[in-house]
Amino acid sequence: MAAATLVLVVAAVLAWNVIRLSRSTARSAAGPAIPGLPATAPLGWNSWNAYGCDIDEAKIRHAADALVSSGMRDAGYRYVVVDDCWFSPERDPTGQLRADPARFPGGMRALADYAHARGLGFGIYSSASPQTCAQMAGSYPGSTGSRGHERQDARTFADWGVDFLKYDWCGSSADAAETVDVFAEMRDALRATGRPILYSINPNSGSGVAPGDLNRFAGVATMTRISSDVVPVWHALGGEAGMIGVRDAVDRAAEGKFSCATRPGYFCDYDMLAIGAAPMVVDGAEIPALTSEEERTQLAMWAMWAAPLMLGNEPDGVSARTLGLLTNRALLAIDQDPLVRPAAPVRGGDGSLWTRPLSDGSTAIALVNRDDAPRLFSTGLTGLGLPLSRRYEVADVFAGTSRAQSVMLRVLVAPHDTMLLRARAVS
Repeated sequence: MAAATLVLVVAAVLAWNVIRLSRSTARSAAGPAIPGLPATAPLGWNSWNAYGCDIDEAKIRHAADALVSSGMRDAGYRYVVVDDCWFSPERDPTGQLRADPARFPGGMRALADYAHARGLGFGIYSSASPQTCAQMAGSYPGSTGSRGHERQDARTFADWGVDFLKYDWCGSSADAAETVDVFAEMRDALRATGRPILYSINPNSGSGVAPGDLNRFAGVATMTRISSDVVPVWHALGGEAGMIGVRDAVDRAAEGKFSCATRPGYFCDYDMLAIGAAPMVVDGAEIPALTSEEERTQLAMWAMWAAPLMLGNEPDGVSARTLGLLTNRALLAIDQDPLVRPAAPVRGGDGSLWTRPLSDGSTAIALVNRDDAPRLFSTGLTGLGLPLSRRYEVADVFAGTSRAQSVMLRVLVAPHDTMLLRARAVS
């Protein structure tokens, strides 16, 4: 190749990459992805962890009823989301998506109406690829992803009364710029409907998007999945890209491996809550479900991170103890604090102490015992960013008690447990 030709080729490649980068930057501009949605993270229930592809109309209606009868709707859990495998394996002759007629005989519009009549939002699933994740894995037939059908599908979802779209990548690896562009196609299609549909994306399902690139999705989505699958165990079952447990999520966050700038109207999704989930069976052996201490740790840290709280348990599988934990008003107030400023680990620590500033001037404090034995935490309030000159009322969120506090904080935390506190200056 002649030198002049080589220079032209290199220049063209560089120009194309600059164009792609500028498009990606423009796609992820400041402002909400979808106007008209709340500034704080969504709460609700998703069908996947409990049922996988084994879903039908009766199960989704039952889940909606359970959210109401349990009091969870009134505590703020408002979305009921139908995950993968709800659709007929083939689109109709006009390219329209349609519900599987055997399992959803009433159709998705009727199911949305059922949820709305109970004061709930209705969610649905699709993917940014020609196939959904279940179709790619071979566990569900057909090819009905939304790639190339974004405008048509968004209009369909709006006509059905959908309030929440979970949108997976489910494709081959792609760089961040391409992934942003693909997800922005559906965002633009949702915007064009005029309906405020919460847009939840997962760019990490095989897309190869680096953690440092996840902030490009601010302005593209309402919430962005940033972690591997979280399952109801304390320690990981798989490698770096596989399933992780509750402790692993805390470890990775403390190590800075989750890079995502939560702000009002945009949320980092650490995956669904494993709280209340049934025990897992791996290689024929049952792994115990989360203990009450481990459940407190997951919920406390998701709340500290201002994260979405999406349940994945069977609707009837929640004990009275777990229900009390999930509907703890003091904890939910931290998760839903309108400042929407997520917690950070205390500088110089081991990732076991976290603080989060709240809109009323108080501070949320999490003391996480990741060890297998009880741990005594002893720390000065100044080390938590609280001025020594003040006195504080410190509320224990889970115990429902409070006490006056100054200078030092000394507490004993059980193995795998988290103490969640809210400190408010009183003098």
